Amino acid sequence: MVGVSGIRGVVGTDLTPAIVERYARAFGRWAGQNPRVVVGRDSRQSGPEFAQAVARGLLGAGCAVIDVGLAPTPTIQLAVEYHHAAGGIAITASHNPIEWNALKFIGPDGIFLDEADGARVLELARADGQPVGGRSLVSADTEAIERHIDLVLALDVIDVSRIRERRFRVALDAVRGAGGAIMPALLERLGCEVAGINLETDGRFPRAPEPVPENLGELGALVQRTRADVGFAVDPDVDRLAIVDEKGTPIGEDYTLALAVRAALGSGAQGPVVCNLSTSLVVEDAARACGAQVVRTPVGEAHVARAIRELRAPIGGEGNGGVIYPRLHAGRDAPLAAAFVLELLARAPTPVSGLIAQAPRYTMVKAKVPRGPALGPVYDALKLGFPDAVLDERDGLRLAWPGRWLHVRPSNTEPIVRLIAEAPRAEDARDLIEQARRLVVEPDRTRNPSPPRLPGSPN
Repeated sequence: MVGVSGIRGVVGTDLTPAIVERYARAFGRWAGQNPRVVVGRDSRQSGPEFAQAVARGLLGAGCAVIDVGLAPTPTIQLAVEYHHAAGGIAITASHNPIEWNALKFIGPDGIFLDEADGARVLELARADGQPVGGRSLVSADTEAIERHIDLVLALDVIDVSRIRERRFRVALDAVRGAGGAIMPALLERLGCEVAGINLETDGRFPRAPEPVPENLGELGALVQRTRADVGFAVDPDVDRLAIVDEKGTPIGEDYTLALAVRAALGSGAQGPVVCNLSTSLVVEDAARACGAQVVRTPVGEAHVARAIRELRAPIGGEGNGGVIYPRLHAGRDAPLAAAFVLELLARAPTPVSGLIAQAPRYTMVKAKVPRGPALGPVYDALKLGFPDAVLDERDGLRLAWPGRWLHVRPSNTEPIVRLIAEAPRAEDARDLIEQARRLVVEPDRTRNPSPPRLPGSPN
């Protein structure tokens, strides 16, 4: 799959060293004359070979390469800014299954490329010429992870002494990704007693790598067995954090951003909270409690990050467990999110389950179906069937009503259509999903659709 901010695919089938080298060379040409480019990777087993291919491509474009080695994506983004580099390439397929890998292209501001710059890189890749040679310089940055931890702990909104005094017991699942290289060290510096699983950084994911509730059973059991105060799970490139409460129950990824908002903002916050169109209403509730409004963007870290900077928002992120705090950097950052959660827990003797109980609860239901030839007729049928919905067509189609919403959109990372709905009751969210699913997988329904029904309404 080719997108504006990079490429991803199945290793050996869609993504080969030759393809990786060609796109890295194109990125180097986009970056300018003799630039410095930061390169890092997660723990996937194809990572070392692809890192060599990326270096060859960049050197062939006349770049100097700064290699941070195995590191989280937010660490790589921070390193781009630290070195005043022309950009960076993160070799990671994030939450995708073990057989995938990817290149993510980072601009000089530490944010993934926007549409114009991404299109230019893709154009250069299609017109790939011969290597120009030039520099043969690869330097290692072995301190990038330690700098990342230092920057998180230096934030004045994180009271390190107060967190250390609580001596939290934390259960940690790093899914054998890059999280094992940073999360234990961060938590130990915060005075936590860490019980970990899957901390090896060998890329042999023992489960589906996305930190969604259905994949966190082993972490929940670890929380119960060790009587931990909280459980943390990260994805392979450590930009998403999921939370398990003190009872061993996953609370859902959207609560990561909601809790971070409450930790980062006081009452009467200055500026909005930015999140994407698929983020839970729990984030709106958290922002409202702090005196802030929510501004939504299309799905994708780059959209959220740029809106945060343009609006000078104090915090934002995505409902997949990604927290962006621009005073650190404009990228999703799981180590930062973990520090925010511990900060919130340290302020009052309230367990994670108690923090969740303080706000209204919703149920989010997600589904995915194979992508068909066209979604336009599906969107038209939904708009016809739900004339009272507030529509947003910036990223697929989002239909919203007070206290509930439905989002239908093509995935940026997989060849599927994502269906996401949220409502106070699980059955209402499932009903919305089912109505959308039928329209996507049974195209004939879009020509003569029976009117969809809004859950809880008399129609």
